[in-house]
Amino acid sequence: MFETGLLKNKRILVTGGGSGLGAAMGRRFLALGAELVICGRKLDRLEAAAREMREQTGGKVTTIICDIRDGVAVDSMMDQIWREAPLDILVNNAAATFIAQSEHLSFRAADAILAPTLHGAMYCTLAAGRRWIEDKHGGVVLSILSTSTITGRAFTVPSAMAKSAVAMTKSLAVEWGPKGIRTVAIAPGPFPTAGATGQLRPEGRDAGWTSRNPLGRTGEHSELADLASFLVSDRAGYINGEMVVIDGGAHLRSSGAEDLLGWTEAQWAEQRAARSRA
Repeated sequence: MFETGLLKNKRILVTGGGSGLGAAMGRRFLALGAELVICGRKLDRLEAAAREMREQTGGKVTTIICDIRDGVAVDSMMDQIWREAPLDILVNNAAATFIAQSEHLSFRAADAILAPTLHGAMYCTLAAGRRWIEDKHGGVVLSILSTSTITGRAFTVPSAMAKSAVAMTKSLAVEWGPKGIRTVAIAPGPFPTAGATGQLRPEGRDAGWTSRNPLGRTGEHSELADLASFLVSDRAGYINGEMVVIDGGAHLRSSGAEDLLGWTEAQWAEQRAARSRA
């Protein structure tokens, strides 16, 4: 399935592609022959990731600074990309989240999660889709969602709301499918990354969560990257409007937030203080 050249001649944009799962997917896409564009808000992180990817794969990597929370900036980024050549694939990966008691969320804190995770994904999808339709050019949108779209998840309510944009995947599969555009999604379970683990698994939170996974472990980044590579490839050309769960079966046992129901007010106060310091 993963023969050399699976993604040859595919031009792929990964939002938030400078670190974590975005970078893992980007490296795999390059190894399979794709040309990669990664965007984010921090130039130093993007450039460091791009250098490493080029050294490891010899592939072409372009970096673009873009705050996807800003629709005008997204349109400008897409114009810049299209000046060289059209995209073939968009990966909506960039997101934000942290644990919090919902009644303590300020409007600003909620928007800090909704803006990149929901609005950013929609801005990028609409900007790419509009150009594909105008050019009569097929395309694929892969959105990285969450098992909270199935179970709900206490204490990360804005993220769960934003990730429920699986409705966009299903809706556009019908609307844009006739135009040669596929929309698919992945719902990852626990795939530890420096950013997400720090926000979702702070010191003092139950450390036994991996043992409660039916497979007794967390996911490997390469496993998610392989799944993503298949879904965006022509080999998956008849998959449209679907979300694939990759979590070891964890969502069948719990939503992943039940341990937080036992936290004390003191623990929550410390968590709020730590987030403020950060």
